Amino acid sequence: MENSAEEYRIQSLDMDTQMLLKTALKDPSSVNLEKVSDILVDQSLKDQVFSKEAGRICYTIVQAEAKQNNGNVFRRSLLNRLQQEFKSREETRARSLQEWVCLVTFICNIFDYLKVNNMPMVALVHPVYDCLIRLSQPDALMNEEEVDCLVLQLHRIGEQLEKVNGPRMNELFYLLRDGFLLQEGLTSMARLLLLEDPGVQGGGWVLSGTAHKYYYSEIAD
Repeated sequence: MENSAEEYRIQSLDMDTQMLLKTALKDPSSVNLEKVSDILVDQSLKDQVFSKEAGRICYTIVQAEAKQNNGNVFRRSLLNRLQQEFKSREETRARSLQEWVCLVTFICNIFDYLKVNNMPMVALVHPVYDCLIRLSQPDALMNEEEVDCLVLQLHRIGEQLEKVNGPRMNELFYLLRDGFLLQEGLTSMARLLLLEDPGVQGGGWVLSGTAHKYYYSEIAD
């Protein structure tokens, strides 16, 4: 998987950090991989664009380390740090909605990219579901930023999640259905986004052109 460092959107970082990440992408055994994982998580929590890109960086480092010495220091460090962030997710949400959305985006991104024997990592399945179910609670459905995050992640990894744990996906969609039907005070955009997801699941996780036009015609202006 050949990618230039520029493709990973690391130009906004200071020069020392850029050099560290560039080295980790090519020669992971020569750098402190625990430090690298902390940098990637910290930056992802601050920058939503970066949180969407970080999965590819992590994937490349994991692959390079495995090829170099069959190691998994980076993956272990990354999962340990994610576990810490996951445990304090409610505090994060209370402190900063943007940071919380970035955290969910990052965890889902890692779930999407990092595989074991071409299967999602078991350790991430329930945390990802827990995050998405948290985004489906009544207070979160009042925030379009959280609804938007929920919809984007379901489009990205919903099919994978359903395959590894169908009952929890059903639980999630029951919450969405109830939120759409029963929640008072939802904005029209939130209702539009919530309406979309059950349709996507029912269509085999593919949003048809007709459905896309139906869902978004109201906001095309």
